[in-house]
Amino acid sequence: MNQNSSAAGENFSWFRDGEFSRQTLAGLNPYSLQLVTEWPIKSKLDLKIYGPSESLITTELVEKEIKGVMTIDEALKQKKMFMLDYHDLLLPYVNKVREIEATTLYGSRTLFFLTMDGTLRPLAIELTRPPVGDKPQWKQLFTPGWDGTSCWLWKLAKAHVCAHDAGYHQLVAKDSLLHWAIHHFSDRQLSAMHPIYRLLHPHFRYTMEINALARESLINAGGISESCFSPGMAVEDPTAEHGLKPSIEDYPFANDGLILWDTIKQWVRDYVNHYYPDPSLAESDEELQDWWTEVRTKGHADKKDEPWWPVLKTPEDLVNVLTTIICVAAGHHAAVNFGQYVYAGYFPNRPTIARTNMPTEDHVDDEFKNFLHKPEFVMLKCFPSQIQATKVMAVLDVLSNHSPYEEYLGDQMEPSWAENPVIKAAFERFSGRLKELEGIIDESSL
Repeated sequence: MNQNSSAAGENFSWFRDGEFSRQTLAGLNPYSLQLVTEWPIKSKLDLKIYGPSESLITTELVEKEIKGVMTIDEALKQKKMFMLDYHDLLLPYVNKVREIEATTLYGSRTLFFLTMDGTLRPLAIELTRPPVGDKPQWKQLFTPGWDGTSCWLWKLAKAHVCAHDAGYHQLVAKDSLLHWAIHHFSDRQLSAMHPIYRLLHPHFRYTMEINALARESLINAGGISESCFSPGMAVEDPTAEHGLKPSIEDYPFANDGLILWDTIKQWVRDYVNHYYPDPSLAESDEELQDWWTEVRTKGHADKKDEPWWPVLKTPEDLVNVLTTIICVAAGHHAAVNFGQYVYAGYFPNRPTIARTNMPTEDHVDDEFKNFLHKPEFVMLKCFPSQIQATKVMAVLDVLSNHSPYEEYLGDQMEPSWAENPVIKAAFERFSGRLKELEGIIDESSL
């Protein structure tokens, strides 16, 4: 558990809805929470294959759970409804995953309400299994209850959602969007003397080696990820300090991340403007243009014709591209990586896989009676096995540790920068701003 999130001695804080919500915003995967903008909620999958598209999360259910504080229309208009949505993403894989012994999966939706005090409260979890064989689609809605049975069903549903979120975090937010994406932005086509190579090189250290090791033992067939894991949060606001206003005020990842983004961007702008004082120099730099072409056409060949690729014609274009790369390699990686053992080393807090179906899915008499009699044992059976939990703990301990050769933003100046008075001064300003940000974060964490 995060030492800052629960008082000493509170061994079961992970049971609480408040901690479940807090970790959705400020835990390992702060990327997946979405603002609800469409109502009613519907699946976009083919209903002939996956069954009815309508969600069980209805207007009546939501207004009942928020106890008449406002109508659903008011909640949507005031941006009070948020969702962790792994329904359409996971549903196509459910039947395939269930072929693996002692492994299960659902499509899931978790709905949250932003309360008047600025905290999230989970309202409902919907779990769905697509049609299989002669069985039709199964789906059920779970809400925080007051009787023992519904309370334990709610806890089990949260465990399934945590497994979904853990799988997405490990395979998408951390690996696909970070390691494999950054892999393709490596400094090919740039000579070691090129100023952009020197700027990016510290952020690519060991990326190739780490990714090669991951392919060997972490994401390979039968590897740890496969055997132990389940496969609009801001709006533009010119009056806001950073041009963006987070939809949730108490959103540490966004609040601190925006300051870090601006700090990195200013350093990159100072650096780029020194080496490209004339706007035409960026477009005429053949090494730079060859690098950017290879990133798009070779590194991301399957996406090379997408319209969203930024152009690289001016120094300001280059500033935006480099800021994005550095922020992903630095801030993004730190946010989703170094807290892994703290949050997920204790597996009940963040189970990486669910091994059993919800006891209400098939209503097998013996299993359901066992759940009613000893629900805590059913939950333990749903959690990762001892060997799975041990493997995950060992891997996360390694991944969460800082290397003895770790380089920190703003800490070490390249020798060539120290010889250039303009770059040296810009780097010292950058380092000073980072120390200020560190103080802001430390203060807000008290």
